[in-house]
Amino acid sequence: MSLLNLNQPLARFTQWVSGSRQNGASDYDVMYDRTLLWLTFGLAIIGFVMVTSASMPIAQRYTEDPFLFAKRDAIYIGLAFAAALVSIRIPLSFWQKYSPIILMVAIVMLLLVLVVGSSVNGASRWIALGPIRIQPAELSKLALFFYLASYLVRKVDEVRNNFWGFCKPMGVMVVLAVLLLAQPDLGTVVVLFVTTLGVLFLAGAKLWQFLAIIGTGIFAVTLLIITEPYRMKRVASFWKPWDDPFGAGYQLTQSLMAFGRGDIWGQGLGNSIQKLEYLPEAHTDFIFAIIGEELGYFGVVLVLLMVFFVAFRAMQIGRRALEANQRFAGFLACEIGLWFSFQTLVNVGAAAGILPTKGLTLPLISYGGSSLLVMSTALVLLLRIDYETRLANCQAHVRGSR
Repeated sequence: MSLLNLNQPLARFTQWVSGSRQNGASDYDVMYDRTLLWLTFGLAIIGFVMVTSASMPIAQRYTEDPFLFAKRDAIYIGLAFAAALVSIRIPLSFWQKYSPIILMVAIVMLLLVLVVGSSVNGASRWIALGPIRIQPAELSKLALFFYLASYLVRKVDEVRNNFWGFCKPMGVMVVLAVLLLAQPDLGTVVVLFVTTLGVLFLAGAKLWQFLAIIGTGIFAVTLLIITEPYRMKRVASFWKPWDDPFGAGYQLTQSLMAFGRGDIWGQGLGNSIQKLEYLPEAHTDFIFAIIGEELGYFGVVLVLLMVFFVAFRAMQIGRRALEANQRFAGFLACEIGLWFSFQTLVNVGAAAGILPTKGLTLPLISYGGSSLLVMSTALVLLLRIDYETRLANCQAHVRGSR
């Protein structure tokens, strides 16, 4: 067999994995973004492996089953996959049409969690339905982004030319923020605020409006930090964690030690010391520190590159949708890209001591059923947006060739 014959199947396999088109092929040959799909699967697999590794000591202590959280995470991954199979078949027109109803459902759930929600570490954020716990704050992110994309389809000119057109979506965000702060959940509020501002900027709102809103937001966040002693402790520990390494700065100092032990190549999968109940929330909020300790600088860079390319593909998909005059799809894709990247920035920044701790998960990697379900649904929506955009472009090409 000649070298040419060996290279041809390899080239076809590479094109199939990447979703690239051969010369003369049309968009009908590649109807979804395979690179995004493989990146999503890769992050989910890394997340499952790291949750299993990071959660074994604490699971052994509480239940004598070291694989308890791994089993639960596997169930959540299965549910996320089932939800993805359903979501990818739903046209985007459905989400656009029912976005106000979805937003109202999210608001009702945020009100409900204040009444019947279960409390963990002083925060009432979960609604228990038998063995399953739902976190309405995660659902509120997607609900707001559906509504915001639908609003921009109808009022994009008003947003660009009228200050009140800019303030209306911010008002909806403020309503959600008030309900989230009652839990309390400042981290989700910051994510909603930044993502909303980002997509309004992409929609063409004026710069002075941003400066006014950003100034107001900084003032509000500062006021919220000052009025809550536990938030002040977090900020103080973030500035100088080694001044109180066994008190307010304990979590951050343990996280920094995990990164320090990881060095370039890490201690090896399963060989973390900090996960042996030295670092609290090792399998949830601070799982990135365990990645740094076990997989080292190499693992950290790999995960960050994968997250970057997911966010980059999301923005590319959004740009192509907007160019095809599919505004709802385009704005929604950009919102998902901004949300995914900013939440990763906050989680990684908190673990590395760059930002104060906010209690946000690392997308697709941290343990958490609601976060995993909502994030995977958002990425499946990106695949649906890409599919509908390619289909619209193909149909336009066919009509133009007649």
